[in-house]
Amino acid sequence: MDHLTTDSLRSSSMTVGERLCAVFIPIIAIVEALICVVADCFDQRSFLVRRAPPPKTFFDFARLAHDSRCFTVNEVEALYELYKKLGNSITTDGLIHKEELQLALLNTLTGENLFLDRVFDLFDEKKNGVIGFEEFIHVLCVFHPCAPLDDKIEFAFRLHDLRRTGFIERKEVKRMVIAILRESDIMLSDDLLEAILDMTFAEAVNGDDKINREEWKDFVMQHPNLLKNMTLPYLKDITTAFPSFVFNTEVEE
Repeated sequence: MDHLTTDSLRSSSMTVGERLCAVFIPIIAIVEALICVVADCFDQRSFLVRRAPPPKTFFDFARLAHDSRCFTVNEVEALYELYKKLGNSITTDGLIHKEELQLALLNTLTGENLFLDRVFDLFDEKKNGVIGFEEFIHVLCVFHPCAPLDDKIEFAFRLHDLRRTGFIERKEVKRMVIAILRESDIMLSDDLLEAILDMTFAEAVNGDDKINREEWKDFVMQHPNLLKNMTLPYLKDITTAFPSFVFNTEVEE
């Protein structure tokens, strides 16, 4: 177990922005793990039977590719194979439930995980308790190398606005830091934790312990490393990165 001190933080040659990358952008590891786990043929016996949605057609893939502004039709079709593997790991309704996401990422159906909750909440745009394929594509688009910078900034903001108040609050960031430390098996003194928060909010806010969208955007532009991890390079050509996702394609591109 790693131990960090306030002195080691202050003596580090890293910028404040670099120190905070692990605080503000933990989701990238989860999204990457999601793709890699399913690419490794994640397979669990389905035991809940529900009616599956109609299969996607070429026209569905073409529309989603056009709307995404990032993915080709072949890539959307490949991502559909990933989605189906995950969405049929426990249930057979072809939709991704939180339990399936938890089983894929954590290899367990028990326990609570803040990051899992945040990931699922952001994927579940309709707030109906499941992740549909269009929602799946919408979120993955944010991590595409060609995604607009503003989309990445906004997504990162919503990730940390835990209470959906329109602000990133100090206590929310503290909660995220503590969760990161628990997942990483790192011990941090209370003084060091408060020092990280002090540095973050001293640069990003006007003394009210809350970061609004404009302050967040300014802060990110000052510390571009915060968004460096908001890009998954292999999404630019997922058919090459994960050829096992391509089955009987209807499209030649």
